[in-house]
Amino acid sequence: MATGICWNSALEKLPFSPIRKMFNAAAQMEDVLHLSIGQPDFNGPPHVIEAHVRALHDGRTRYEMDAGLPALRQAVADRYNQLYKIDLQPTNVLITTGCCQAMFMTIHAITRPGMEVIVIEPVFVFAHVIEQAGGILRRIVTTADNGYQVDPEQVIDAMNDNTCAIMLNSPGNPTGTVYPAETLKPILQQAQQRGIPVISDEVYDRLILDDMEYPTALTLAPSLENSFVASSISKSYALPGLRIGWVISDESNIVALQRMHMFISTTENTAAQHAAVEALQGDQSCVDQMVAAYRARRDRLVEIMDSTPCIRGYSPGGAFFVMPSLPECQDSFEFAMKMLREAKVCTIPGGAFGESCNNSLRISFATDLDTIERSMERMIPWLETQSS
Repeated sequence: MATGICWNSALEKLPFSPIRKMFNAAAQMEDVLHLSIGQPDFNGPPHVIEAHVRALHDGRTRYEMDAGLPALRQAVADRYNQLYKIDLQPTNVLITTGCCQAMFMTIHAITRPGMEVIVIEPVFVFAHVIEQAGGILRRIVTTADNGYQVDPEQVIDAMNDNTCAIMLNSPGNPTGTVYPAETLKPILQQAQQRGIPVISDEVYDRLILDDMEYPTALTLAPSLENSFVASSISKSYALPGLRIGWVISDESNIVALQRMHMFISTTENTAAQHAAVEALQGDQSCVDQMVAAYRARRDRLVEIMDSTPCIRGYSPGGAFFVMPSLPECQDSFEFAMKMLREAKVCTIPGGAFGESCNNSLRISFATDLDTIERSMERMIPWLETQSS
């Protein structure tokens, strides 16, 4: 008699996470310092927490509209309209269980089997979702030498009759790189002209560390007809556990995505949606305070990397990640695990974000300056022994 389950072959396209592998190994050890965690180390804003608790006490525990709490769809539209002087309507917004669901759902809805999706490497784990959906990755490789910036002409040249989507992420995970308007605008214009959908992951859009106006697809794309922008309250408001995100697009695209959405989550956590309304409409000083802290951490980390000859760093413009290069011919998975065991510092191997970045490490500065300093005090002497 046959035993075991004959799994859908698409499941094999989703590998076990190297990020989880590092976490799990670190959990078995003592005295580990983490530069690995990709979430804010701040507590959620008190006024948002109070709104969440109040919603529970008020009995806000029933199903809501499948596209999202109407007040939240309005709040999302209003926040972007205020930030970027645009004219979004609530019907341009679909509420999701975090940015991850927004990206997963949009990728699956747009990717066509056997067709190409252009991604810029290093790329977050959604590349595996593209492959699961039957898409072929068309990789544009960037490096730490120029801060992981991409030449827009490379992306435009990669567009062809077999391209079904382009995926963008700025500020990026794992690099913290912010693409300037002069990079994004020609990509978005060419994509529109050729009828190629663009999926823009902008979950770190409020965490901009340099003095600049954030370049968003919402203002740079000719229209929302073939543009999808995903984000959430997770990073901007230090509320990743509430799992509230959204995707923004043309109204007809939002209606189309609702067909898939209802089979994934039906509706999102109702009380958390009420909390998200408060986050978007309430006092925004919490965002400014976090950005100031991340900027100070970034600056100190860049200063340390600049004085460390065995790694090649740069200054990330956003989020709370930096991805320095290691000496040539290093395998990032072996290197990161060895450093964890010997130096007791946990980072994420760059190879988790693409074949081209296997000689790098993702370092998160979503932790306090003291932890960053102590981690570097362990890492630098250890790195010097490895490069000698």
